[in-house]
Amino acid sequence: MNRSVLTAIGIVAAAVIIVSMSTFYMVDQRKQALVLQFGKPVRVVQEPGLKMKIPFVQDVTLFDRRLLDFDADAQEVIMADQKRLVVDAFARYRIVDPLRFFQTVGTEANMRARLSAIVIASTRNVLGQVPFAAVLTAKRADLMRQISDLVVGEATSFGIEVLDVRIMRADLHPDNSPAIFARMQTEREREAKQERAEGSETAQRIRAEAERDRTITLADAQRQAQILRGQGDADATRIFAEAFNLDGEFYAFYRSLQAYRQALTDGSATLVLTPDSEFFRFFREMRGTVEGGTPAGTPRGPVAPVRPATPRQ
Repeated sequence: MNRSVLTAIGIVAAAVIIVSMSTFYMVDQRKQALVLQFGKPVRVVQEPGLKMKIPFVQDVTLFDRRLLDFDADAQEVIMADQKRLVVDAFARYRIVDPLRFFQTVGTEANMRARLSAIVIASTRNVLGQVPFAAVLTAKRADLMRQISDLVVGEATSFGIEVLDVRIMRADLHPDNSPAIFARMQTEREREAKQERAEGSETAQRIRAEAERDRTITLADAQRQAQILRGQGDADATRIFAEAFNLDGEFYAFYRSLQAYRQALTDGSATLVLTPDSEFFRFFREMRGTVEGGTPAGTPRGPVAPVRPATPRQ
């Protein structure tokens, strides 16, 4: 086999390889393909595997079918109360219509530029209608939903599906931060003073109620004690009266002994009395009875109760 034959075989083999490479193409499961013929779209291929096209006439453009992230640049937004807010937002989207995507934006780089303009415009449109305080409250979730609805509505025409739009960071502009922080501090101090005042008022009310309950309880206890003392005195008086009616002489004698015990228990007590004092009547009767032969200590006749004398020092 001469050199010319080998050269011809090599040329044919190279041509076959080039034609094969131009005819067959692979679609990965993470990609989707758009077949172009002379720059015009012919068909969309979304099933993965080995595919064929017309060599040298048709080209293939691949697009990612996974969930893509887009991070917009930080932007300055003027709120409804004229406060400037620096907002950093991001979005997640997926290419669902490669043909429309190719016809409207062409490439993913162009899509990111268009999506950035949409996210920025939607964010300014929504946040520009609310005051700064709304971003710091539970209303923030509703604001995110409004921004997401605007972005989804405008991005549908590009053949993509926007799944989520969020604000990663929302900070005050450096020129406004000191004044805002000072006002927030003043507001928190006012709220703290109000809470302390309300707490002091509640404490005073509780103390007043407790003092009132204490006074009522003590008054009821004193009233009950007076009633019980009165009942006890009445019972004591009744018992004394019954005892006096049963044996008047013995009762008088017993009361006199009690008076002697109370008056003469302390040996240092001095009594200044007349010899015929009623206080020593039983001593006189005892002495007279012993001298006359009557047993000593036996009282004769009813004797009135003896009132104890007041000792003098």
